[in-house]
Amino acid sequence: MKNLLKFKLALAVLALFTTLGSVDALAQKRTVRKKPVIRRAVARKPAVVQPATRYYTVPSGQTLRVRINNTLNSRTARVGDRFTATVTEPVYSDTGAMVIPTGSTLTGRVDSTLAARKGGRPGTIDVSFVSLRTPNGTSRAINGSLTDLYSDKAKSDSEGTASGDRMKHRKLIFIGGGGAGGAVLGGAIGGGKGALIGGILGAVAGGITENQTKGGDAEVRSGTEFSVYLNQSITLPKFREITP
Repeated sequence: MKNLLKFKLALAVLALFTTLGSVDALAQKRTVRKKPVIRRAVARKPAVVQPATRYYTVPSGQTLRVRINNTLNSRTARVGDRFTATVTEPVYSDTGAMVIPTGSTLTGRVDSTLAARKGGRPGTIDVSFVSLRTPNGTSRAINGSLTDLYSDKAKSDSEGTASGDRMKHRKLIFIGGGGAGGAVLGGAIGGGKGALIGGILGAVAGGITENQTKGGDAEVRSGTEFSVYLNQSITLPKFREITP
């Protein structure tokens, strides 16, 4: 009797495990249905069409009034040296649009230099201007030349060095001002009339003669004002300040 009860109990346990295994298998086979994803249409904003940038021309022959930010000296300057000058007066296009504001920066380059020599010969510095950058980041390559100079030690005017030679060559150089220092302007092409006048002014300023000592080095001090002549026209957009 006891053996029969043990046999029935074993059968019951076996049946229970079999049932649980079947339920687990069915659960694993059961497919989980995912809820459908509903995509909502997103309204797209119409593209903003930017108006085409209009460019204005600054013609060749225009002059830019600038103030040099570095000191140049014919004794220490080297060919290829770069320097900058700040525009001190706004420049307008041929149609009247303001394209180069005060505060714009010109980059200049030393093209040749000659230190003062014995016999009263002053030093010289020949420069050109190669690029322009406005305060809002607009930049342009330019072809500019030195055209006139104003300083507290020497000055070009309608009767002197700059204007007479400017009308003829439009290309000037810095010339030493003798022992008193400073710089005047002279013709850069073939030692023209401007160069002769510049040499005379340099000797007089230093109180020397050709037989006494060497001439003065050309020194253009930071803060000196002069003008830059555009040899080629440039095109620029109308200047607009960057708003924060």
